[in-house]
Amino acid sequence: MSRYTGPTSKINRRFGQNLFPVSKAEEHKPYPPGIHGPTKRTKVSEYGTGLNEKQKLRFMYGLNEKQFYLVFLQAKRQAGVTGENFLRLLHTRLDNVVYLLGFARTRRAARQLVGHGHITVNGHKVDIPSYVLGAGDVIEIRSRTSSRQLATRGTEENQQRVVPAWLTLETTALKGSVNRLPAAEELPSEINVQLIVEFYSR
Repeated sequence: MSRYTGPTSKINRRFGQNLFPVSKAEEHKPYPPGIHGPTKRTKVSEYGTGLNEKQKLRFMYGLNEKQFYLVFLQAKRQAGVTGENFLRLLHTRLDNVVYLLGFARTRRAARQLVGHGHITVNGHKVDIPSYVLGAGDVIEIRSRTSSRQLATRGTEENQQRVVPAWLTLETTALKGSVNRLPAAEELPSEINVQLIVEFYSR
C-alpha cells in the first residue's frame, strides 16, 4: 500500500479523530465518509479494531505499509516495551521533529521541507525524512534564503504550538535540539499502541 496523498478530512472523519488539521468539510459533515451518510455503523471486530489503530498511526506519520512494518520490526528487536519503542522511533523521525518544532504546519509539509534539502542535522544536510534523531542532535534550517523563508513562515503560523519538553527551540536562529528521548508519557496517547502490537503478533 502506497503513502496516502488524498483528502485528509476523509481520514479524520473515518476514524473520528483529528489525525490531520481540521478542515471546513469536517465541520459540515461530522460523521464517517461514505454513501450511507450519518447512519449507525456496524460493530467492529477485534481484528478490525487493531487494524484501525494501525491505520490511524500510519496515517498520522505518513508512512506506507512496508515502511511502517519495518519500523515495528526494528522496535521489536530493541530491549524494553515494544509499543513504547515503536512510538518513540516514529516520534523521533526527522520529519516529525521538524513538525513539532513548528518549522512546518503539518507533518506532510515537514516531510517536504526535509526532502527538499532545507534541513541540517549536526551541521550536515539531511534530506531523509525517516532519519531517526538521538539525544544531543541539533536540527537547523539551512542558511539559504529560500529555506529560511519557508521555516520563518512556518514558525509564524505555529506560534501557538507548544514545543515538547524533550526538545529545545531557538526561534530566532531557526534551530532546535533534542535534549533527550521522549518519555513514555510524552508519546502520542490517542493511539492504543498495544492493539497494534497484538495485531502484528497474530
